[in-house]
Amino acid sequence: MSASTAVTITGITKRFGDVLAVDNMDLTIADGEFFALLGPSGCGKTTTLRMIAGLEFPTMGSLKIFGEEVGTLPPNKRPVNTVFQSYSLFPHMTVEQNIAFGLKMQRVPKADINRRTGEAIKLVQLEGLEARRSTQLSGGQQQRVALARALVNSPKVLLLDEPLGALDLKLRQQMQRELKILQREVGISFVFVTHDQEEALTIADRIGVMNEGKLLQVGTPEEIYERPANRFVANFIGQTNLLDGTVESKDTVCLANGTRIPGQSSFGVGERVAVSLRPERASLHRLGDGPDGHPSIDGRLEQVTYLGNALIYMVALDWMRLEVRTENHPGASGPAVGDEVTVSWEPGSVSVVGD
Repeated sequence: MSASTAVTITGITKRFGDVLAVDNMDLTIADGEFFALLGPSGCGKTTTLRMIAGLEFPTMGSLKIFGEEVGTLPPNKRPVNTVFQSYSLFPHMTVEQNIAFGLKMQRVPKADINRRTGEAIKLVQLEGLEARRSTQLSGGQQQRVALARALVNSPKVLLLDEPLGALDLKLRQQMQRELKILQREVGISFVFVTHDQEEALTIADRIGVMNEGKLLQVGTPEEIYERPANRFVANFIGQTNLLDGTVESKDTVCLANGTRIPGQSSFGVGERVAVSLRPERASLHRLGDGPDGHPSIDGRLEQVTYLGNALIYMVALDWMRLEVRTENHPGASGPAVGDEVTVSWEPGSVSVVGD
């Protein structure tokens, strides 16, 4: 990844009347980085992308692309291009004509149009489909045309607003892999908006998690998953169990039922916190059979869900339910529904989060 900065957002706020869509955001995106903005619907991620694109203007704050202030410039004056969930292809045009359209509007010489269009078609693996109309293409092929049309203009930053949302699961997963490869090949920054946690973890170099207009945490997929900044991030990124408790010391949390467990944190003694325990980091045992030296908690096995390669156990505690996910080993015997069980985990495999 290049050390230079592609996008710099400083103190950006966006209001729509009384609605605060983006609240005092600071963010930098590196040149050549695949960056994902992740959050639930209405969190402000698409508004942020539209401000980078020039489709919305900030209410206040600074927005720079490669050091140039662009916050008040129209879209055609910015070195960016945008791919939307609705591909917006021209149905009466061929693949080649759709891709070349922007270059023709810029009155690029015909020889350059042909060369650049051909390179874009090859880049997105559409050779042999140049003469087809968009209505004759599959969803994945239409997505490739939209990508080629955006890339043929040689943007310095490519913006993608939930571009895979209309695809079925298998095609979506395939396009995730292809997008990551494509981004490496072209070498420019991709800013990718999604509400799909797994998609963000799969595709991004770094992720920015948003909620209610605020940027809550920025980090690598591993940082976001393993060390969430707060309760919302922990619960939104993948599945987790949030065990309410109170800080007893810098390395101990007292859970709601009085159980004391190790949990490193910077919170003050007496502060209310939650211990985030990922289902795959927990182990299920018959009552009292947990490994020595591991934190544990007892409960009753309430439900078992078969997922083929995995089993999901739902354990009822005194004050909540706890989810445990294990690999499925056919023929292995384990606790049955209704049994009293012990859930354990390795020390250091949990994170302590606040509100």
